[in-house]
Amino acid sequence: MAIGSIAAFWGVAVVLIAAPGADWAFTISAGLRGRSVLPAVAGLVIGYAGITAIVAAGVGALVAGSPAVLTGLTLVGGVYLVWHGARTAAAPATPTAAEVAAETDWAVLVRGVGVSGLNPKGLLIFLALLPQFTDPDGGWPIAGQIGVLGLVFVLTCAVFYLALGSFARLVLHARPTAARVVSRLSGVAMIVIGVLLVLERLTT
Repeated sequence: MAIGSIAAFWGVAVVLIAAPGADWAFTISAGLRGRSVLPAVAGLVIGYAGITAIVAAGVGALVAGSPAVLTGLTLVGGVYLVWHGARTAAAPATPTAAEVAAETDWAVLVRGVGVSGLNPKGLLIFLALLPQFTDPDGGWPIAGQIGVLGLVFVLTCAVFYLALGSFARLVLHARPTAARVVSRLSGVAMIVIGVLLVLERLTT
């Protein structure tokens, strides 16, 4: 697989990851709770790794080609984001020991998997994006090439969101009022994204 193709994909991936969305809101919210953001980022990474495996196995194309399945996936993902966003907005993260102890690392990890893995936009982006950087005439099978590109995306996600979550934790942790405001905004952002996903699917 050509290094140039991997580098070009990485450039596009950085732009997509840096664009604010549900992953941003979830990571910032996790960082504001004042402890390690590793479980949250690990959850996001596992979700995207799962999507990579689905696309590499060819299942993603079948899902994208089935309106009923895609609609169901979108509705589930959108409702999940609305639910998670409502929880975050109603109980904004504040750097207190009681709140940090209230949720286990496993619970945070599972929610992270849901945020990225249940987001149909992620599946559609992978379906539209990854094949463009593969070479049908190359020495590697397409599934292997998609796996490599997916790994590049996942590793870039891990680095970016670890930095973002750590920034939120270190900078806002000592500012409870600012942390509460940012957390509420993160929750509202997830609600808006979830509603837009549902409306987009229902009106098409």
